[in-house]
This record gives sequence, C-alpha cells and structure tokens, in this order.
Amino acid sequence: MSILGLILLSTFVISLISFIGVITLSLNEKLLRRIVLMLVALSAGALMGGAFIHLIPEAIEIPGNSVQGALLYVLVGFVFFLFIEKVLHWRHCHKGKCDVHTFAHMSLFGDTVHNFIDGLIIAASFVTNMSLGFVTTIAVALHEIPQEMGDFGVLLHGGFKKGKALFLNFVTGLTALLGGIVGYFLSKSVESTLGFLLPFAAGGFIYIAASDLIPEIRNADTVKKGIVYFVIFVVGLVMMYFLAG
Repeated sequence: MSILGLILLSTFVISLISFIGVITLSLNEKLLRRIVLMLVALSAGALMGGAFIHLIPEAIEIPGNSVQGALLYVLVGFVFFLFIEKVLHWRHCHKGKCDVHTFAHMSLFGDTVHNFIDGLIIAASFVTNMSLGFVTTIAVALHEIPQEMGDFGVLLHGGFKKGKALFLNFVTGLTALLGGIVGYFLSKSVESTLGFLLPFAAGGFIYIAASDLIPEIRNADTVKKGIVYFVIFVVGLVMMYFLAG
C-alpha cells in the first residue's frame, strides 16, 4: 500500500474512534444522566492533560520554536476561543436561554482543530518513516479513546440528543482524515504549521476545560459527587501523563 493509502487508512480508523460513544445508546436516560457529568469531568482532565503534557511540550520541541513564542500562541488560542464562544453565545442564546449550551458547540470546534492536527501528525510521521507512522497512529488512538468518551458526554450534557451527538462527534472525527490529506501534500511545511497549531489548540483546550467544563462539575449538589468528579478529573490528567510516554 502507498504512503498516502496508509495515511488515509490510519486517519479513517482514528475517525471511527468517535463512535465509542455508541455504547451509551443502550443506557436508559436515568443511568445516562448519572454518568454524563463523570464524562464531562474526564473530558476536562483529558483536555488539560493534553494541553500541558502533550501539545505545549511538543510545540516547544519543534525546531525554530521558542518557549516564549509557543506560549504566545497558547495565549492567542485561549483568546480566540473566548471570542468564538462569545459569537456562538450571541448567535444561539437569546435572553439567557439556550436549547444547546454554548460549551457544546465549543467542544465541537476544539475537537475539530484537535483531530485535524492529529491527521497532520500522522501524515508527517508516515512521510518520515513507515514504522514511525504506525507507532504514532497507535499513540493517537490511545489518546483519543478517553477524550472521545468525554467529548460525547459533553455534547449530551450540552443539550444534544444521543443520535445527533454521536453523528456530530463522527463528523468532527473525519477532520483527522482531512488533516492526513493536507499533511501528505504539504509534508515539507507541516512542521512549521504545527509550530503554530499545537500551542493554539492547547490554548483552546485550556479555555474549554477551565471556562466551560470545570464549572459544570465544580457545582456538584453533594460532597460525595464533588469528590467523585474531582477524582475522575485527575484520572483524565493521569491518563494523558502515561500516554505521553
């Protein structure tokens, strides 16, 4: 199989991981409501861990990138996601009433950027070395599983119906395929592009986790639930830490 074929196959497999949320479709509404905030907590931890343990260090290691430059791009991403959220709020919420909460749209936007970057990274790895491409694909898949579970929970908690949440999660997952194609044909300039995109996405992840998701789990109605959400949040961080190796 050609390098492009391997990139397309690998990124499509990564896109299919978005369907991991299908396991929740068999759950009744009462049970689903009980676990949704747990998934939100997992997503918040995974996003924070992904930003600080994966994206920012990888951006700093790219030749030509400085720590100051990478952190500036993180700040740019943070401010940009704040702006996008305000635009979405003005457009979708009227008089404080939202059928679908803004943070659900923000999660979709952030996941789209993240999956596109995954596609670029996989493409760059295969172009460099076929073995490296397979290793990178496995690493990305392991990273995606907990995050996609969390993302699906965020969409449900944000107001999307189960079927629509699953479909939208898959559509955002397909941007990995697009990233793979773009990465293959622009392989010579992928590194410089990632120098901006990685910290930019990190800024978005930090914003979504800190501004939208953590407040959702912080206001637990009992101490027990609060402790459970905190522990799951830490689990999300720890998973990202071990996946970094």
